[in-house]
Amino acid sequence: MTVETPQGSASAPGRGLTSGRPPGRHALLFILITIFIDTVAFGIIIPVLPKLIAELGDTTISDAAGYGGLLMFVFALMQFIFAPILGGLSDRFGRRPVLLLSLAVLGIDYIIMGFANSIFWLFLGRLVAGAAAATFATSNAYIADITPEEDRAQKFGLIGAAWGIGFVMGPAIGGLLGDIDPRLPFFVAAGLALANVVYGLLVLPETLAPENRRSFSIKRANPVGAIRSMSSYPIVIGLFGAYVLYMVAHDVNPSVWTYYVLHKFEWSSAQIGVALAVVGLSGAIVSGTAVGPTVKALGEARTAYLGSILTAISFFGYAFASEDWMIYPCIVIGAGMGLIMPALRSVMSSAVPGNAQGELQGAIASIQGLTAIFSPLIMTQTFRYFSSPDAIVVFPGASFFLAGTLMLATLVVVFGVLRVRTPDLPGAS
Repeated sequence: MTVETPQGSASAPGRGLTSGRPPGRHALLFILITIFIDTVAFGIIIPVLPKLIAELGDTTISDAAGYGGLLMFVFALMQFIFAPILGGLSDRFGRRPVLLLSLAVLGIDYIIMGFANSIFWLFLGRLVAGAAAATFATSNAYIADITPEEDRAQKFGLIGAAWGIGFVMGPAIGGLLGDIDPRLPFFVAAGLALANVVYGLLVLPETLAPENRRSFSIKRANPVGAIRSMSSYPIVIGLFGAYVLYMVAHDVNPSVWTYYVLHKFEWSSAQIGVALAVVGLSGAIVSGTAVGPTVKALGEARTAYLGSILTAISFFGYAFASEDWMIYPCIVIGAGMGLIMPALRSVMSSAVPGNAQGELQGAIASIQGLTAIFSPLIMTQTFRYFSSPDAIVVFPGASFFLAGTLMLATLVVVFGVLRVRTPDLPGAS
């Protein structure tokens, strides 16, 4: 694979950088536990947040949904702004302090939300959490530091597996705890996050040696600056374009899926819960067991192509499903989405030097935050219009059809970038 490295880079692209005691089994385990706990902690509050909003705002569940949407918007906006800042700080001061600080702040955020006595405190908590939400970005930079290029896709896949398992367990635990006290899940989430800080202080080594760090620049540590700094690596910029399309398509699930099955099939809460558990479990299986073997068999490029095709098939299946049992094959096929980003992250992380891994992952997180601001609006409004009897064509699956089309566009962009920029990448052509 051919990559371009700017003059003056502190290290070769993708080289693992360590200092102090070398990262052992505790390093990867800590990162996976961090992602798992973050996802569980986030999922724990999902079942009780609507009722808490309604209680604090003295309003109905329907009106509480409006506040819930604004809370998601605030979190995404702050993540968009601050992810590149924290990514840049991790390239300057190391991964360990930034990662532990992020976890500590998230723990404090859940305490704030647990004690909240007004909507204002909920918004303050989401502002703080969004600003500190560098866990995924810094975790991916840490993985890039300690993993050889040929194994990165598999390790990035393990992060997806940890997320999937956490997504299964979080809402289930939150529902049980919420029946005891609606505020209890927030304090349990805080305890999990802060316990992981203590664990990290004891076992987590630093992976970025002082001589390989770079100075912090606010001109680069912002969404525009971070993305612009990646312009030195054409393959990364090209794949950023694909990532935008991918994320807009991806966000149809959290934005519309529940409304869709309620509207079209009149599913109960129990049916929705079971289906979401299957989503998390199937995603965890693909991310945890299929990414590595698939990359070894097909190469990173063809793995990304396969994941894009499977995801598009899943979205089109949702769009045209006529019976509710059809949802389950779509869920299983859609788990192929877990192949896409580990493969592309591996390609991108191999294209930049070790002292820019935090900046790269921060830029990726910033793009994710940006799409999280506008893609739910696109998908929900598409669903709202085409599920209305006043629509030119009544087609409740329109948002999934749009998502499937965007996934095919993602496939085209990825194919073009990898074929032109890295013709020697396995599976690029």
